[in-house]
Amino acid sequence: MVDEKYGGVIIRPYEALCAVCSLCDDGPEPPSRSAREFLEAVKRNPDMPVTLRCDVGDVFSFQDIDIHSGNECSIEFERKRDLEILYRLNFVPGITVTARILLHRIFERIETVQGICGFDEVTSDAWVGCPRARGGYYERARALGIEAIIPQRNKRELQEEKRKSLAAMYAAKRTGIRVRPHLLLCAVCQYGRGIRPPFEHDNLPELIDLVLKEPDTLITLVEGADWMMCAPCPNRSPHINACVNVKGSGGLTNQLRDLRTLQKLGLTYGATLNARELFKLVLTRIPSTVDICRFDSDRLSVWWDPCGERRTNSENYAKGRKMLMDLLGIEE
Repeated sequence: MVDEKYGGVIIRPYEALCAVCSLCDDGPEPPSRSAREFLEAVKRNPDMPVTLRCDVGDVFSFQDIDIHSGNECSIEFERKRDLEILYRLNFVPGITVTARILLHRIFERIETVQGICGFDEVTSDAWVGCPRARGGYYERARALGIEAIIPQRNKRELQEEKRKSLAAMYAAKRTGIRVRPHLLLCAVCQYGRGIRPPFEHDNLPELIDLVLKEPDTLITLVEGADWMMCAPCPNRSPHINACVNVKGSGGLTNQLRDLRTLQKLGLTYGATLNARELFKLVLTRIPSTVDICRFDSDRLSVWWDPCGERRTNSENYAKGRKMLMDLLGIEE
C-alpha cells in the first residue's frame, strides 16, 4: 500500500521479512509479488519511509489494518507473526521508519524465521505457517548481508566526490565554506587524533589545514550532511543530503548534536563567521564533548551511537582543543 502523503509504503511487519526472503527464489515456492516489489522499491530508495501496520487490536487498534481477505492463514497466526517481529525489532505497531533502519534491524536481530513464520511442530491446521519458512530461504538470504539490498557507495564515485568538493571548498573561502555545526567538534577530535590531509572520508582535516593557514576564511553553518564537507563519506545519502551512519539512524543524533552546538555558540543556521572567531567560540564555549555528543541510550534505541556512549570528555578533543588554541592564539 502506498503512503500518499509521504511517498513511502505501508506494509505489515511480516512483509519486510518476505522481502529479505525473496532474495533467494531458487525453490519450488516462489516469493510473493508484493515482496519483490517492496524489495525493488527499497533498492531504488533505501531511505523511503516505511510504515508497519498490522491487526493487533487492544491499545493499538487505532492503526489496525484489514489483513484477512483471501488469506488462508488463521487470524491468530497472522497476529502472532507480526507481533513476534515487532517484539524482536523493538518497534510498536504503526511506527514509521526508513527502509534502511528497518532492514538493518531485521538483519541484525532476526536470525531465523523459525518460530515466527513457521514452527518445528505443526499443532493444527491453523498454525501451519508459510511453506518457505521450512526451506531456509530467509536464513540464506540473510547470510548475503544487507549489502545485497543496499550496496555501499562506489569507491571511485567517492574519490571523484572528494576531488570536486575540495575544489568547491577552496573556492568558497571568501564567501562561506558550508559546514554542519557539530562537525566543528569532529574536526577538533580528528586533529587531536593526528589525522591530517589527505583524508579519505570527509574534508574536515583539509578545512582545519586551511583555517590554520588562512584564519580569515569564512565558514557558514548549514543543516544536514552538506556536500562540501561530507561528499566523500560512505555514510552520506546524496539524494536527501543526510547522514545514514549508525545503521541508518545517524540523522537523529547528528541533528540534535548540531542544535546543541548552535545553542552553546548562540548561533543559528545560516550564520557566517570568520574561521578564527568561529573556532574561538567553539574552543572556549565547548570545553568538553559530553554536553554535545552524549546520549544515554542502549543499542535497542535509534538514539544509540558509539560516540554517544562516552561519559567523559574525548581525549582526542581535549588534545586537539589545546593544540588549536595554541596555534590560533586563543586564550581560555
